[in-house]
Order: sequence, then C-alpha cells, then structure tokens
Amino acid sequence: MKGHFLTSKEIERFRNYLREEEKSENTLEKYIRDVTAFSAFCDGTITKDSVIVYKQNLIDNGYAVRSINSMLASLNSLFSFLGWYELRVKSLKVQRQVFCPEEKELTKTEYERLCRAAQSKHNERLNLILQTICGTGIRVSELPFITVEAVKNGEAVVSLKGKTRMVFLVKPLQKKLLRYIAEQNITSGAVFVTRTGKPMSRTNIWREMKSLSAEAGVNPQKVFPHNLRHLFARVFYGIEKDIAKLADILGHSSVNTTRIYIISTGTEHRQRMERMRLII
Repeated sequence: MKGHFLTSKEIERFRNYLREEEKSENTLEKYIRDVTAFSAFCDGTITKDSVIVYKQNLIDNGYAVRSINSMLASLNSLFSFLGWYELRVKSLKVQRQVFCPEEKELTKTEYERLCRAAQSKHNERLNLILQTICGTGIRVSELPFITVEAVKNGEAVVSLKGKTRMVFLVKPLQKKLLRYIAEQNITSGAVFVTRTGKPMSRTNIWREMKSLSAEAGVNPQKVFPHNLRHLFARVFYGIEKDIAKLADILGHSSVNTTRIYIISTGTEHRQRMERMRLII
C-alpha cells in the first residue's frame, strides 16, 4: 500500500489554501489543529490503514461522534487538497436526536434571570449583548455587525462565511440600543466594544456570561453565547412552525442544521407522549 509523508511544509500549504478559500480564522485554526494532531499521532508514513487506526483511536478515547466526524472532515479536506484521495475515510453515522438533554438547553426563564443578574451588576453592555443575540438569533461572531448605523436603521446587514443576510432589530431592542449608544457616546461603528474601542471578543463575552451563573441560579454548563441562539430558534419555531424561514433567518445553508436547534427537551417530549394516551 502506497504511503505518504505529511510534512510541516504541506500543512502550511494547506493553511494557505484554506485562507484562499476564505475560511474564517476560527475554522482555519480548527482544521490545522486537527491535521497537526493527526500528523503527530502517525509520526511517519501515512497509509489508509494508519488513518483507520487513528479513527478508531478517537472512538476508543471517548470522543463524541460529532467531534470525530468534524476531525475526519478536516483530514479528508487535507487529503483532497494534496491529491491523496485514497486516504479519505467515511464519517461515523449519527442517529438524529429526538430530544435534547435538559441539562444543556437554556430555558427562557433562565435567560431572563441572566439578564436580570447582568442588570444587578450594573453591566448594561452584557445585558444588551444577551438580549441582542437572543432577540435576533445572530452568532456571537456576528455582533460587530450590530453597528450604530444598523441600530438607527433597525436592521443589520451581516456578511460572514461568504453569505450575506438581513437581520432585523425589533422596536423594543432598537430603543434599548439607541439609549445605550447615547449614554456611552458611541457615534459610529460597532455598538459592543471594549474600553479601548475594539469589538468585544467571543472569549470576553463567554467569560462575562459565566460570571452571571451563580447569581442567576443557572447551571454554568448552559451559559454560553450559542445557547442564546438556540433559544431564539426554539421560540421562533414554536410560533411560526416554518423551518425553512428559520434556516434563512439563522443563516443556515441546510435545514438539517436548523433541525438541531429546534429539538425539544426530554420533558417536553415525554409530555407529548403522555398526551397521546395510548396506555390503557
């Protein structure tokens, strides 16, 4: 079986290729991290057998199926770029979830408690970040598109990952943001910035959100920006029942991604089954 040698030079070429493909910096670093870990594991000639062994090693080490598939996707992308097509491997099959674990999903009541905790700490910036993400469904990485100009217009144009979409700011949110902008004397550009005027980073927002957990009485495992986006999706779908429209609003290319956002909790699933009254 033909073997290949993966050198740092080839990994650097792959990095440049990803950059030319306009992958986000986070995606780029994730791909490089995955292929570097694979290279360190093989430490020599790479064959289809060694890729399969690596795949099994990930399984044996207890990685989640989605994490394994994500890592394999990085490797397959590398192999395609290098023309090593015979090394590509199949991803693991994932059974679609019927419901989500209750300990992971943020409820509307918990979200409201987090907002009140931010208010009690006199952190209006964080309070409005929570409400902006949850009230629009945007990604935390899209917050810089919430500018003074966007707030005044009541809509933001979000351009990310090669896609552009319109995000509406409902009147109550627009009113709060306009008041915040005036109080902070922000005349243009991103609304949510640090003391030095730079847009708030994902890490800073995550850290500030975690600091609210105890006071709000919310499990810290539930408290991270993306869960606010999930909450928006579940509430919207509960009203509209239109998954295609929701996919457009969230900026998803496939409704299969959107389905992950709207699965109900185990309690809700159990209640629906009980309402069927099939047990005599």
